[in-house]
Amino acid sequence: MTSSVPLPTFRPRRMRITPAMRRMVRETQLSPADFIVPLFVRYGAGQRVPISSMPGVYQFTVDQLADEARAIAALGIPAVILFGIPAVKDATGSDNYSAEGIVPQAIRAIKDAAPDLLVISDMCFCEYTDHGHCGIINLPGHDHYRAALPEGYLLNDPTLELLGRASVVHAEAGADVIAPSGMMDGMVAAIRAGLDGAGFDHVAVMSYAVKYASGFYGPFRDAAESPPQFGDRSQYQMDPANSREALKEAAIDVAEGADVLMVKPALPYLDILSALRTSFNLPTAAYQVSGEYAMLHAAAANGWLDLQRCALESLTAIKRAGADMILTYFAQDAARWLQE
Repeated sequence: MTSSVPLPTFRPRRMRITPAMRRMVRETQLSPADFIVPLFVRYGAGQRVPISSMPGVYQFTVDQLADEARAIAALGIPAVILFGIPAVKDATGSDNYSAEGIVPQAIRAIKDAAPDLLVISDMCFCEYTDHGHCGIINLPGHDHYRAALPEGYLLNDPTLELLGRASVVHAEAGADVIAPSGMMDGMVAAIRAGLDGAGFDHVAVMSYAVKYASGFYGPFRDAAESPPQFGDRSQYQMDPANSREALKEAAIDVAEGADVLMVKPALPYLDILSALRTSFNLPTAAYQVSGEYAMLHAAAANGWLDLQRCALESLTAIKRAGADMILTYFAQDAARWLQE
């Protein structure tokens, strides 16, 4: 039966009729050049240690990084971000600011193997401290202890001093970008001042400007071996209920000299990502975190969804919301899928 309702002159379905037509009018194009690969680096030799909660993700010893870096570059992926796992942890995370620490060693190995691959150094202390928090903790008997503050409180300004110090060490090793992730007040200014004062004004700062105290980080703590030994990180990471605060945090980092702004996690905070992208004229990154990755793998392992299709859909959503670059554990797989 023919409908008596007049059809519109333009029928959107015409633009969806074949794969070629859909590709031609596609608004958001995902590419390997959008991705940044997170890499976990540990001491030892000859090891690629699988992370049980993150299928296909490994901790690498430094001698394994050359082949991995070359493979990443060959896929057209432009950058990696490094997370270090020290042999010994202490109250100040001293491995992070040692010239022979695990991340400086990793930076040099990657730059020797793949000089054009950008190396981003995640700049935080949670992986390096024996308490698992992102800086110096207010505890009796420790340097910087302040009786007027609660025990277990993260001391902001002493931590800034160490962030600046470690950033210079990583820049000396060859890092192209420093990415502070601890949500310390003033972290971008402290790192920028440290880098500039040491002659590294060419090294960029990618700020985790908006990092939420999220439940989606669980598998990462297995990967980086960095769960807090007491309390949680809600005293310095953002409350998931807040959005206006995100713009305030980002504005501070812009004023302090950030070159790139990041939102973490990605998929649960696409509204925040979109708001940042439209509010600030800076490159914007989003971190598709370990929980986002692991839950897609778990659902696919149970036959509940198609991993490739859903991973690419989620990455497309992140880019559509405004991400110029995406930190993702799917990076290498996604790059291969896009080239099929």
